[in-house]
Amino acid sequence: MDGKTSLPVADAVDYKGFPADRSKTGGWVPAALILGIEICERLSTMGIAVNLVTYLGGTMHLPSSTSANVVTDFLGTSFLLCLLGGFLADTFLGRFKTIVIFASIQALGTGTLALSTKLPNLRPPPCHSNNNCQEANGFQMGILYLALYLIALGTGGLKSSVSGFGTDQFDDKNEAEKTQMAYFFNRFFFFISLGGLLAVTVLVYIQDEVGRSLAYGICTISMFVAIVVILSGIKRYRYKKRQGSPIVSIFQVLVAAIKKRNLNLPYDIHMLHENTPDGSRIQHTNQFQCLDKAAIVAEGDFVKTGSGSTVNPWKLCTVTRVEEVKMMARLLPVWATTILFWTAYAQMITFSVVQASTMERTVGGFMIPAGSLTVFFVLAILLTCAVYDCLIIPFWKKWKGTPGFTDLQRMALGLILSTLGMAVAAVIEMKRLSVAKSVGGNTTENPLPISVFILIPQFLLVGAGEAFIYTGQLDFFITRSPKSMKTMSTGLFLTTLALGFFMSSFLVSVVKKVTGSRDGEGWLADDINHGRLDCFYGLLSILGVINFSVYLVVAAWNKKEDKTPKVVDVV
Repeated sequence: MDGKTSLPVADAVDYKGFPADRSKTGGWVPAALILGIEICERLSTMGIAVNLVTYLGGTMHLPSSTSANVVTDFLGTSFLLCLLGGFLADTFLGRFKTIVIFASIQALGTGTLALSTKLPNLRPPPCHSNNNCQEANGFQMGILYLALYLIALGTGGLKSSVSGFGTDQFDDKNEAEKTQMAYFFNRFFFFISLGGLLAVTVLVYIQDEVGRSLAYGICTISMFVAIVVILSGIKRYRYKKRQGSPIVSIFQVLVAAIKKRNLNLPYDIHMLHENTPDGSRIQHTNQFQCLDKAAIVAEGDFVKTGSGSTVNPWKLCTVTRVEEVKMMARLLPVWATTILFWTAYAQMITFSVVQASTMERTVGGFMIPAGSLTVFFVLAILLTCAVYDCLIIPFWKKWKGTPGFTDLQRMALGLILSTLGMAVAAVIEMKRLSVAKSVGGNTTENPLPISVFILIPQFLLVGAGEAFIYTGQLDFFITRSPKSMKTMSTGLFLTTLALGFFMSSFLVSVVKKVTGSRDGEGWLADDINHGRLDCFYGLLSILGVINFSVYLVVAAWNKKEDKTPKVVDVV
């Protein structure tokens, strides 16, 4: 039975709260049920996000820059709420309950969105020319925002726990299951991409050719089915005990260190407070020594109780607790320098889709939906993963003796490819604008006489970049964080996506204000045929070069100081 025995798993319980039986719980069957709900989440989120900009512009009659910001704010909020989901899972609900509750919220949001796109009173009347379009009013936008942010709330809570609950089904202390866990990470990303592929092909086609309400209704039904499926595995899952919020632990170290900032560190580090069990201790490191002061034993650190005394955690922390905070602090420089990738990514599902909507998209009498062009984005991810797994890893292992690129190298490749993607996008947009100028720039009735497939290179470059940077970030944030803070570190990783989307909104607003005019012109004009989107892409490529230079410094520091504290094993 896949090497399982009827021995209990040390740190997991079954649905009754008893120690989990290795032969009856965990493994690939329950993990597969968890992957199913991730497909449905990706189908809904991506299916809505990649084609939302065309709905906002074409049906709700919003300017292109405003439409782009609505999309990026929606996605940014989705990933930022992963921190809330992680906090609730660690502190109150546990991962399983968090998944079920927030999946239900997401299903409610997609159902509301389906309703808002179906009822005529919830959208403005159609227009037949650019000069006679009525924008959506406050009530109509309010209902739309309600639906989108219910989906964002559901996505945030769901994403924070799905990967962690999946890995909970494998025991990393068992060699056979540890190997299966590594395959789970690969398949997890594959299923994310598979859900994205279904979203940008089938779902986007239904939205454009049949009806958005039907497409969003399919998302709602599929999510409810996924909830039923994941509930069917209650007896098969392994559940990890809640260890409390790591955020509280971090604040305890910071508060204790601030209170003792005027004290001197002892010459002997063994004089610092440490009572963590030997099997869980983390060795002391010399970085961020200001935090070590939280472990200095001083008067008033202990509180008297009926049976003796106990430590006040807001005044005195163990060396292990301090080292856990140090490990999280080491993640922050890389965290900051990977945000800009997701700003470039945001352009692929906003302005690039707007570009596609103005171009010739007919192939053999079939009109390709503008949002479906992102299929090349997803295909680039899948192709890159396949080439990396089948060719690069075996070659690298034979040449260098290591199984593929390091996490820092993969993130570097992602940043390089996204910067190149923005530079290529700027050149392609210059070509598109020249064609628009030659025909008068009017695409209301007829598309520009230039093939939409000219946009493929920018999708391929940024898509390949995502394949490298996503897996690199996931590896970096999970393997270099303490065990007690895995959920938080995953949330920290996902906040790079959130802040990348928010940075896109910020840059769009700033560029619109600085370069715009009262008649809606400027770099990001209401009609992109009269704007200079190429300059905006060029700006992003310049920022990418600067950001990559900073990343190289940060990566060199991480490599030099890559003496990750190790847990002392008890033999």
